[in-house]
Amino acid sequence: GQHRALVLTLAYCGLRWGEAVALRVRDVEFLRRRLNVSENAVQIDSHHVVGPTKGREARSVPVPAFVLNELAAQCQGRGPDALVFGDGVRYLPRPKSDGGWFQAAVKRADVQSITPHDLRHTCASLAVSAGVNLLALARMLGHKDPAVTLRVYADLFDSDLDAVAASLHAKFAPEFCVQNVSTKPGSGR
Repeated sequence: GQHRALVLTLAYCGLRWGEAVALRVRDVEFLRRRLNVSENAVQIDSHHVVGPTKGREARSVPVPAFVLNELAAQCQGRGPDALVFGDGVRYLPRPKSDGGWFQAAVKRADVQSITPHDLRHTCASLAVSAGVNLLALARMLGHKDPAVTLRVYADLFDSDLDAVAASLHAKFAPEFCVQNVSTKPGSGR
């Protein structure tokens, strides 16, 4: 639908709602495949107040190519100062918790009930599953301290515990077995 690029940006780049709706065309670096996130648009009643991000620091967020393609279509024909999402001039309001476009899309997708902020958690989960290290994930999400990322998303890392042994085995078992065979007592070495 008309909000596809926004939903993909939230789900695969991990932006907060206010960061996403504050993005301007100039913030999308197509060659580097990055978003420059420096502003946050907070909705108060029917208007927005724009200020720095929650962490008060700008950050560069990587963008998967398939999301970048959607953003390119979204930005087409807009000047560098235009907002990426919505009509390019007015900040997109946060969707209603029930009955709005986001919940209608969730219902059409036939998935569990989620909010736009849940897509940030989806992004973290996908990144962890893809093997992204904690420091890179913290930087992507705008956490100054990786301990915050670990605390907020600790349950995601728990599922990786079994993978630790499997990864260690795959990496070192063949080497260990060769060393073990060649250093057995009585083998002449």
